[in-house]
Amino acid sequence: MPLITRRNALKLGVAGGAFALATPSQALVEIVVTGGNFTPLPIAIPDFASSDPTFGAEIAEIVRNNLRRSGLFVPMDPATLPVRVGDVQNEPDFATWRAATVDALVMGSVERGAEVSSQVRVWDTQASAQVVGKSYKTDAQNYRRIAHIVSDAIYASLSGGSGYFDTRILYVAESGPKANRVKRLAIMDQDGFNVQYLSSGKALTLTPRLSPNGDNVVYTSYEDGNPQVYLSGLGGASKKLIDNAPMSFAPRFAPDGSTVVFSVSNGGATNIYTAGVGGGYQQLTEGQAIDTSPCYSPDGSRIAFESDRGGSPQLYVMGAAGGGAQRISYGEGTYSTPVWSPDGTLIAFTRQSAGQFHIGTMKPDGSGERILSSSGQVQEGPTWAPNSRVIAFFREPGGDAGPGLWSIDIWGRNEQSLTTESFASDPSWSPLRG
Repeated sequence: MPLITRRNALKLGVAGGAFALATPSQALVEIVVTGGNFTPLPIAIPDFASSDPTFGAEIAEIVRNNLRRSGLFVPMDPATLPVRVGDVQNEPDFATWRAATVDALVMGSVERGAEVSSQVRVWDTQASAQVVGKSYKTDAQNYRRIAHIVSDAIYASLSGGSGYFDTRILYVAESGPKANRVKRLAIMDQDGFNVQYLSSGKALTLTPRLSPNGDNVVYTSYEDGNPQVYLSGLGGASKKLIDNAPMSFAPRFAPDGSTVVFSVSNGGATNIYTAGVGGGYQQLTEGQAIDTSPCYSPDGSRIAFESDRGGSPQLYVMGAAGGGAQRISYGEGTYSTPVWSPDGTLIAFTRQSAGQFHIGTMKPDGSGERILSSSGQVQEGPTWAPNSRVIAFFREPGGDAGPGLWSIDIWGRNEQSLTTESFASDPSWSPLRG
């Protein structure tokens, strides 16, 4: 997959929008394919112009933090920039910015009233050309979203891929002593802000998964004593997905959100089923093996899952109607929790071998396996950012400490801890918000 390095390998997008001055017919600089080690691109982002300078500085800092966490950019210290406050109305003095060794420049403005509105322009100073210029609005009650939307526009225009900052992460928030830990559903912005708790924690709750539109959630709950799959809106009333399963667990939505695939355990065998969100169910696998952790391909035509039918837990792919399962994992150790990337090109997984827990990816046919993160601590539960470039997972350090969320990019670099208010596990990344 193409990888961004320095400016000579930077893909600059086509200009457009209300403030466009240049509309190049092709990328200003071509992207190249390189290895996983590269120097992030320096980018200058002065404080956003605003009638409230403090607010303008805050929004610009959120943008800087987003881009910094991506690992592809290094925002320059605003105190060292030739201009401290952005100007979206006029073309910048390119010679001044080039003298400051700035290749990519962002100028923005923001105002807060009944809505929050922002204008942003991204410039290629070496080419003296605008990359993108657009205007945005969002709800004043969640003003931080404007910074995430702007960050996505910058990321997309400079990296050649869509952004992932205007998203949320659903997870299990864990609190209390390890022997009696409370686990409840929670959702937050991808940068750890605006946390909302969606369940009380009275019943053990595991493996929450968001629907494709981000409005609904399926999860496993022990509310009835045994694990059962429940379906609910975000913070709304919940209902059991099916009523007559001895144990059901490991749910995940189909791409169109109308169906849930999950596992049912009965008499020592665990098989994969689907159920419509409005009722009815169908069994997809049969036998005495343990088939679990099913996940649809983005086009809905196939299902990846984990099974011990060959003697140890490995990854398999079958048709969405069941049947014709083909094993795809052949490395040392055991494999689990396969999750298809949104663009359909990769499957993320957990692998355990030689006393280590690995997060990795492979192609849907099993080729091209790549280990991204390895640890002696338990780490599992990969989930994809909507742009298919970043994976979040959770790591359990053991002892009295609780689990935490981490992320890493598909090139196996930029591993970092994600901020949460409490211990956290089982992340599920939302699509971009509309």
